[in-house]
Amino acid sequence: MTMSSTTRPAAEPRPVQAAPPPGADSARTRRIGRIRRTLTPYGFLSPTGVLLIILMITPIVMVVSYSLLDRVITNKNPAFVGFENYLEVLTDPVFFTAVRNTLVFTISSVIVHFVIGLAFALMLNSPLLKDRTKAFFRVLYILPWLFTVAIVAVLWRLLLSPNGVVNYLLGTAGITDGSTEWLANPSTALAAVTFINIWSGYPFFMISLLAGLQGIPRDLYEAAKVDGAGVVAQFRNVTLPQLRPIIISMALLDFIWTTQQFALIWMTTGGGPINSTEVLSTFTYKLAFTEYEFSVASASAVLVLLMSMVLAFFYVRHQKARD
Repeated sequence: MTMSSTTRPAAEPRPVQAAPPPGADSARTRRIGRIRRTLTPYGFLSPTGVLLIILMITPIVMVVSYSLLDRVITNKNPAFVGFENYLEVLTDPVFFTAVRNTLVFTISSVIVHFVIGLAFALMLNSPLLKDRTKAFFRVLYILPWLFTVAIVAVLWRLLLSPNGVVNYLLGTAGITDGSTEWLANPSTALAAVTFINIWSGYPFFMISLLAGLQGIPRDLYEAAKVDGAGVVAQFRNVTLPQLRPIIISMALLDFIWTTQQFALIWMTTGGGPINSTEVLSTFTYKLAFTEYEFSVASASAVLVLLMSMVLAFFYVRHQKARD
């Protein structure tokens, strides 16, 4: 029996892979470690971030969509009407009354908040007062900020009632007849509500400006004295320029907050009498929950949101420029 022999070709040698340069693995490990350290905090924050986005974006999307439909909630199949709800809001004379009242209420509150807050902050920062005296007045001046809006509203409704303390004092002094209905009179209601808001909100400015005053270097005042500057000149050339960033920030923030004020006005006057204290927040609320015009109320809310976004833009831009 003959066996045929087969010849196999010799196996080709495998190419030798080049060894990685020294330290390549350690560099890759360090790079991965840096990426992990960078992303880990965001991983922990991501659930909260997603929740905040859902809670903030979802209501806005719903309100915007409602504003483009006709009679949402009360109508099972609301029809798309485009910008008709916005036109209805912009042609409503009460809307412009609310805009005017909002501007008067807000601008007056912010200006007087600043004036009173600055005056009290200068007093509490004065070297002429002893520490005990400063502590006493600091507690006294901050008291209005400690009360909730409900307490403030009930308190001042009692004080400003026809039989309240304010009328008694003014009547005793001979200034009024002692029976003025401050919150029920169309000619005095807006001024009364603005006064209440000023009383409850000035501590915000006072605390912020006091912190700013205490942060001004004393060397600036010493140099101003050497140059012959008096108290007024020091205030004008040293104090105000140093406080300017804080003043602008607080004014913008207070403006945003005050334009959104609802609870105080609703619990004192409800927007009346005869729309004399109607502001954008109460106007929108009445459209939704008194007249059940949820689509029109949504359009009004979107307009208010756009105004607030403009104010927020200027506030954020100022903060970035300040940093």
